[in-house]
Amino acid sequence: MEWQKKLEILADSAKYDVSCSSSGTSRGKSQGLLGTAAAAGICHSWSDDGRCISLLKILMTNVCVYDCAYCVNRISSDVPRATLTPTEILELTLNFYRRNYIEGLFLSSAVLVSPDHTMERMVEVVKRLRTEGKFNGYIHLKAIPGADPRLIAEAGRYADRMSLNIELPTKKSLKLLAPEKNPETITAPMAQIRNTILETHSDQNTFKKAPSFVPAGQTTQMIVGATGETDHLLLNLTEKLYQRYALKRVYFSAYVPVVQNHPVLPGQVDHPMLREHRLYQADWLLRFYGYTAGELLDELNPQLDLELDPKCQWALRHPEQFPVEINKADLMTLLRVPGIGPVSARRILKSRRFSALRPEDLKGLGVVMKRAKYFIECSGKKIEALNFETRILRPLLVREEPLKLQMPSSQLSFFDLNPGLWIPPSKELIIR
Repeated sequence: MEWQKKLEILADSAKYDVSCSSSGTSRGKSQGLLGTAAAAGICHSWSDDGRCISLLKILMTNVCVYDCAYCVNRISSDVPRATLTPTEILELTLNFYRRNYIEGLFLSSAVLVSPDHTMERMVEVVKRLRTEGKFNGYIHLKAIPGADPRLIAEAGRYADRMSLNIELPTKKSLKLLAPEKNPETITAPMAQIRNTILETHSDQNTFKKAPSFVPAGQTTQMIVGATGETDHLLLNLTEKLYQRYALKRVYFSAYVPVVQNHPVLPGQVDHPMLREHRLYQADWLLRFYGYTAGELLDELNPQLDLELDPKCQWALRHPEQFPVEINKADLMTLLRVPGIGPVSARRILKSRRFSALRPEDLKGLGVVMKRAKYFIECSGKKIEALNFETRILRPLLVREEPLKLQMPSSQLSFFDLNPGLWIPPSKELIIR
C-alpha cells in the first residue's frame, strides 16, 4: 500500500480523538535542531496564549486486538486497515515540517499485537525524531494503557505532552462496551506520569540541566452519551481527575453512532454536540471561575440545561446571590455573574479604584450586558427592574443565547478539496 493511502486511512481514523491541544512550551534553542514547540502556527490546536498550532494528527496503526463496541477501529469492524512503520512516520513528520504543513505531531495508535509491542514502536518514533531527526517541535503522544511503566517513563523523556483516554466514566460502562479493558490500566500510568512530573520539577529546581519529562503535562478524554451517565457524574469525575492527577485538560467526545444496530449501543443521540459544548463550558467554570462540581449540578438537577449555559443555570437557582453590587463585590463574587469573565472582572476591580462605575461603563470593560444586566446593580441601582424569578428571567436569557445545536466537528484534511468550507445547519437546528 502506498504511503499516501496509508496516511489517508490513519488520519481519518484519528479524527475521533479530540484531546490534541498544544501547550506552546519551549524546548529551548540549540544549534542543529529542527523546529520549535513554541512557534506560532492538519489538525488545528491552540496553545494557552491562544496561538494556533498545526499538528500532523495520525494513528500509527488502526489494526486493533480489542473489540470495543464504540470504536470504529475495533477488531470486528470492517474498515480499511493500515500501519505506518516508525521510519515512515519519522520521514512524514520531518518532510511535512520542512514544507511548512505542520508544526508538530499528535501520535496515537490502536493496540497492535499487545500494549507493550505498540508502545515500543511509538517510543521508537519519538526517540528517533528527537535523536536522528533532531526534531525540536511539539510532540503529543498517546500512551497505551497496560504498557510497561518503563516504556511510559522513556516516552515521557521525548514527548511534550502525553495522554491516556479514560474512555468511559464508570467501571460498569467500561465492562459493558470494552470488557477487555479495566480502569486500573489507565489510572496507574496517569499516576506515574503525575509523580514523575513532580519529581522532575523538584530536580529542575535543584539542578540547572535536569532533563524534562512531559513538560506540557497530561490530558485525558471520555466519551459522552454512549452510556447513560448523567452530567452530574461526569463533572464529579472530571473534578476528581484534576485533583488526583493534575491534568491539564479533560476532553469530552460526543458519542456519534459509527456502528449500526449494535445491541449494547444507543441509537441516534439527541443533540450530542450541544451536550458536549455544555460540558466544556462547565469544565471551564471548574478550572477558571472557582466553581465546584457540586455547585453546578446535584442529584436533584443532574443534567446541564441545553438551552442555557451552566453559569446562567447556576445563577437562576441561587437568587439569594443577586443582584451583585459592581462597585463593591470582590473578584470571586464578580466571577459568579453571568456575562462577566476573568478579564472583565479584573478590569472592573482596576477601574473602580478611580471612580464609581456606571452601567454605560461596563460594556467597554468587556461585560456582556445582555446577560449581566439582570444580575447586577451600580451604586445601589438595578439596571433591569425585574423580579428575580426563574419563570421571568429564563425566557429572556434563552432568547439572548442563540446557539447552534450542531457545530462543525471535522478537522482539516490533506485530502479535502475545500477544507475550509462549512455549510451551516438548517434553521430547525437553531435555538432562539
